[in-house]
Amino acid sequence: MGSHQDSENPRATLPTPVTQAGREALDAILARPGRTVIALDFDGTLAPIVPDPEQARAHPDAVAALAALAPKVASVAVVTGRPAGVAVRYGGFAGVPGLERLVVLGHYGAERWDAVTGTVNAPAPHPGVAAARAELPGFLDRIGAWQGTWIEEKGRAVAVHTRRAADPQTAFEALRAPLTDLATRHGLIVEPGRLVLELRPPGMDKGVALRDYLLETDAESVLYAGDDLGDLPAFATLEKLRTEGTPGLLVCSGSTEVTELSERADLVVDGPDGLMRLLECLADRMPA
Repeated sequence: MGSHQDSENPRATLPTPVTQAGREALDAILARPGRTVIALDFDGTLAPIVPDPEQARAHPDAVAALAALAPKVASVAVVTGRPAGVAVRYGGFAGVPGLERLVVLGHYGAERWDAVTGTVNAPAPHPGVAAARAELPGFLDRIGAWQGTWIEEKGRAVAVHTRRAADPQTAFEALRAPLTDLATRHGLIVEPGRLVLELRPPGMDKGVALRDYLLETDAESVLYAGDDLGDLPAFATLEKLRTEGTPGLLVCSGSTEVTELSERADLVVDGPDGLMRLLECLADRMPA
């Protein structure tokens, strides 16, 4: 793989995107970083995937990498299905010098945390989430899917994980239809992920959240990095923006569990470790 390299700084070696659109986007990002938005998923991208989602924490280098990059770009946005406050806490983003331009778009954009104010803004929760949450334990028990699965409370959503099941992928596939039926009864949708099915309100996804935020920031170029099926709408948003003349770089935080993302990405990095190196290299290549 080729690279963009600065001979005076051996750290600043950037991998070359495999697509022409990706190469043009990277050039645009480096040419005018002050008009660039860096948008990043949390789990699997900024944070390694772990068996228990409540134990997830940002990569040890994430805060330093973001703090070095954020002052040089228009904004850094973390776009996640998690509650915004949880992502801030698990990321260690609050009160960090250099992260004044950071925002966290939680619950697929339904919640927003701004580093400037340190507060979360959010609408009232959808009543269907509480109803589905109350029904889920008995529902999973009745359909014989309790063993090896567990429920994650996400505030404005609720998720069922199959990673601990004897056959995680088979359990995941077996639950898709019944959980979709349950979600529909309560006015919700099911968002599939990496061995997780999330029941959440309709109308918001990472693509909608990202496009709304980019309109607000009037960005000239965008980088989006993600690892999961929930990131596909964000990829689709950038692909659409590219047809409208806004350069966008699609980065996949490499995963063998989700090939759809890597097949559409301009650049695949080696998980959160690879993403940290990419962010560090970008910061090194941008003028102070």
